Amino acid sequence: MTQTATKPNRGPAAAAENRAALLAAARCLFAERGYHVPLSAIAREAGVGQGSLYRHFPQRELIAAAILEENLAVLERSGGDFAGIWRTVVEQLVQSGGFVETTLGSVDAPRTIDMERRFCEVVAEPLAQAQQAGTVAADLRVADLVLVMRMLLGAIGVEKDVPSRRAAAAQVLALVGRGLELDEGE
Repeated sequence: MTQTATKPNRGPAAAAENRAALLAAARCLFAERGYHVPLSAIAREAGVGQGSLYRHFPQRELIAAAILEENLAVLERSGGDFAGIWRTVVEQLVQSGGFVETTLGSVDAPRTIDMERRFCEVVAEPLAQAQQAGTVAADLRVADLVLVMRMLLGAIGVEKDVPSRRAAAAQVLALVGRGLELDEGE
């Protein structure tokens, strides 16, 4: 009889690693297969049991919201210029595959309102600086950026892979016009 080597159960010591693995797996699978990918596939991809998944994320919406939270944290830490922040936002939307819209549901939901408020706080000052530098339209408002993000979500949410989503995003941004076009030097 051959004994199979198993990983020892590290219990609570593995919680942070398990959570990070679950988020990485969910980010990848949501983008590849959509928001309704089986949760068992996420646990399997993360290399953890379903019990671990449900301890960290008892509802599907919570794992997607945690991914969005990570995206916002990246923007908040960036402290960069408007061009860099905007490129990061677009790439995050492209990588998300449109599950963002499905996750957040109603635009009146408290989570949606909070995330939108935080986004507005992150981009307000860099946008004002870009306007003063003349690299974006002087009348561009943060609310306009939110509208463009919603347009992007609608366009990329139907695409099945990253190259197609990136092409759709580029087309939307081209249609939006010069208001968001960045100078070549940016």
